[in-house]
Amino acid sequence: MATIGVQAMMLKESFNELGAFETLRKVSAIGYNAVEISQIPMTAENVAELDRSRSELGMDIAALSVAMETPRGMPGDSLKGHFDKIVDDAKRLDTRLLRIGMLPFPAMKSIDAVVDFAKEANGYAERLQEHGIGLYYHNHHIEFAKFDGKYMLDIIAENSPAMGMEIDVHWVQRGGLDPVRTLAKYAGRTAMVHLKDYRIGELPQSAFGLLESGDVAGFMAEFKDVVQFAEVGEGNLDFPAIIPAAQAAGAQYMLVEQDQLYGRTVWDALQTSHDNLVAMGHTDLF
Repeated sequence: MATIGVQAMMLKESFNELGAFETLRKVSAIGYNAVEISQIPMTAENVAELDRSRSELGMDIAALSVAMETPRGMPGDSLKGHFDKIVDDAKRLDTRLLRIGMLPFPAMKSIDAVVDFAKEANGYAERLQEHGIGLYYHNHHIEFAKFDGKYMLDIIAENSPAMGMEIDVHWVQRGGLDPVRTLAKYAGRTAMVHLKDYRIGELPQSAFGLLESGDVAGFMAEFKDVVQFAEVGEGNLDFPAIIPAAQAAGAQYMLVEQDQLYGRTVWDALQTSHDNLVAMGHTDLF
């Protein structure tokens, strides 16, 4: 049975302020008992506190984030530079899933670069399998660009058969596809699904001030920005269909994530998503 947890990208400020353990204590108090680590430095201290959260809070460290190669000017572990450390961290935290959270920026320059990335990722996926660890790829919207009639995500999948998928349903929708059908398409190789709603927000009153002042370009910028990230159940995605589709696809974890909060606190947002999922009948997945 799949477990609903939290994507820790939302919690990075709290990790910095409170530390890993106290942050996850608050996550546990809401009712989430699994977390995917992302944008959290895997320092010795953080790894130790994550391990402590397992023993004292019963927190399941669902997955760890990795990069193929650490981008210049950014911190973090990479498969190229820290392979053994990543494996050791995963084994200490009893984590069997690693995820690449984004197509590397240099790979975005051409479809040939995408294919090179996929083939290199496949090599790491095969190495990780020797340690009992799976490697997965998380999509955004860019992967639904077409090349000779094929979606980029399909091209990545074809060139990395040892790497699985982490399907983000908001970004699927933003890419113009149906999340339920996409989950069905990748059934059997999708271990994780990001639960993130897709909301059309209201135009702010400031936009009409721009219009009245003659700043039509400013108004149109606000108009384009009405597409929002939302708490699960607060937008337009069909989660009563998405949740069973994710389970049917073989997802082990469904992770709540919200890239922008629009003035809400992360704790209010997580509580709302939790309560809405419970109201949908998914108490047993927490």
